[in-house]
Amino acid sequence: MDEFVIRDADKIVQLWSKTYNTDGKPDWSHIMPYYEEEIIFRDSIQEIRGIEPFREMTERLAKRSKKLNMKVLRTVMKDNTIFVEWEMTILFKKTRTSVLYGASRLTLSEKGKIAEQRDYYDLWGDIFDNIPGFRKMYRRFMKRKFG
Repeated sequence: MDEFVIRDADKIVQLWSKTYNTDGKPDWSHIMPYYEEEIIFRDSIQEIRGIEPFREMTERLAKRSKKLNMKVLRTVMKDNTIFVEWEMTILFKKTRTSVLYGASRLTLSEKGKIAEQRDYYDLWGDIFDNIPGFRKMYRRFMKRKFG
């Protein structure tokens, strides 16, 4: 029996809490065995296929940020899909702290590993909200163009 299997949403909370809530930089090394070799990851800015490109992406994120924490708010599991709602607090090297609000959809393989991860968040809105003077302009533009 493979020890790196996800059977419930609580396992995701346990793994993600350990990943991001360390002092300072995040560490994904303990969670990598829970991903399929052919992982498909997608978010607002990129699509990545394969465990090595995924690992490289996590290392880039760690290098770009001075500090990164994630608070898991809710998890729901149905069949082989887990939804995770989260708040990520990130301190980039040359900016102030930003909070990103988002959710992730994790699809598990038959082996119980993460085969697909799709992250949903408003990267620019959450970052621009923390730039004095830019927030109002950005939100006014978004309302005028999209809603």
